[in-house]
Amino acid sequence: MPTEPHLALLRLLQLVSPSLPVGGFTYSQGIEWAVECGWIQTDTDLENWLADQLENNVARLDLPVLLRLSEAVEHDDQSAMHIWNTFLLACRETAELRLEETNRGRALADLLMKLELPESAQWKPTLAETQLASFAFAANRWQIPLEQTLLGYTWGWLENLVLAAVKIIPLGQTQGQQVLQRLSPIIPELLPVTEQLNDDEIGASNPALAIASSLHETQYTRLFRS
Repeated sequence: MPTEPHLALLRLLQLVSPSLPVGGFTYSQGIEWAVECGWIQTDTDLENWLADQLENNVARLDLPVLLRLSEAVEHDDQSAMHIWNTFLLACRETAELRLEETNRGRALADLLMKLELPESAQWKPTLAETQLASFAFAANRWQIPLEQTLLGYTWGWLENLVLAAVKIIPLGQTQGQQVLQRLSPIIPELLPVTEQLNDDEIGASNPALAIASSLHETQYTRLFRS
C-alpha cells in the first residue's frame, strides 16, 4: 500500500495534537469566566455553548478563512494570505481572542521552521500573523487533503476547549469524552455551510463569547491565559 496518504494522516494528527507546543491548552476562550458567573455549570451547558460556536463561529468564520488561506498557499500568494489574516484578526471580538490568534500563530510558525518545512522561513512573517495561516501552510506542505484539514482544525479546536472545561467546571474525564462524542457528528455537517459562503458572507458575531472573553481579561483569579 502507498505510504503517502498514511503519512499525511499522521502529520494531521501531529498538527492537531494537544501536545503541539503552541499553547492551545492554555486558553479557555471565555469558558473560565462563563463557569465563574454560572453560565456553564454542567456538561449539557458546555455542549450547548460549544455547539453554538461550532455552527455560528467556526463554520462561518474560521473554516471559510482557512479555505482561503489554503488557496493562497497553494497559489504562492502571500499578499492574499496577509489580507485574510487581517480580516480574521478584525473579526476576533476581544483583545484576548486576538492575542491568542497571534501568539499561537508565532509559536506555530517557529515550530514549522524547526521542523524544516520547505519555504517556512520565507513565509514566516505572514505565517506568524495568525495560527490559521500557519495551520494552512503546514497542511499544504504535508499534503493533507483540504477536507481533512478543515475537519482536523475543527476537532483540535473542540478538543482543546473540552479539555479546558474538564479542568474548570470541573468535569470527569469520561464526561468530557461524552461531550466530544455528542458534538463530533456536527463537525462534518459544517463543511457544506462553509464551502458555499461567498467572501462577503464570511463573518460571525457571538455576544456571549465576546462578553465572557472580555471579562476574563480582568477576572480576579485565572487558570488560563488572557
